[in-house]
Amino acid sequence: MPDSGTPSSSSLAFRVNGRAVELDAPASALLLDVLRDRLGLKGAKRSCDVQVCGACTVLVDGAPVSACTYLAVEVDGREVSTVEGLADGDHLDPLQEAFIARGAVQCGFCTAGMLMAATALLAEDPAPTPERVIHYLRGNLCRCTGYRKVIEAIVACGRAGRGRQ
Repeated sequence: MPDSGTPSSSSLAFRVNGRAVELDAPASALLLDVLRDRLGLKGAKRSCDVQVCGACTVLVDGAPVSACTYLAVEVDGREVSTVEGLADGDHLDPLQEAFIARGAVQCGFCTAGMLMAATALLAEDPAPTPERVIHYLRGNLCRCTGYRKVIEAIVACGRAGRGRQ
């Protein structure tokens, strides 16, 4: 069989939640699988596998991506942030506190993706309007809520000057 020129595996070096990681992964490995199966970070969820629900949202260099369709080789040399990295030890991130205080979580399946998308939004716009939040979260679906409490939590976090810088 002729060599296709595509490596079957890659050595990756990147950072996850501020921690250096080095591992070998198949060239076709998805970031979601590496995070969940190789690194034990279970916050990002597998749901649609086609980049439409947002349950697998993580940040790569601060930008939200769908880890279910993002190749792991694309994070080589980059910074990945997951919901597990939001809290500082026993102290929740202000956004997590806002979600809890306003009842913006129900079953919790979509919460990690919502939090990560909202983290990126607050870094970009520390005091977003409800309309901006709605637009920014258009790729994050929830089957339990009407989104009102999620929007309120994000807006309140921004208004409190607690947006992530």
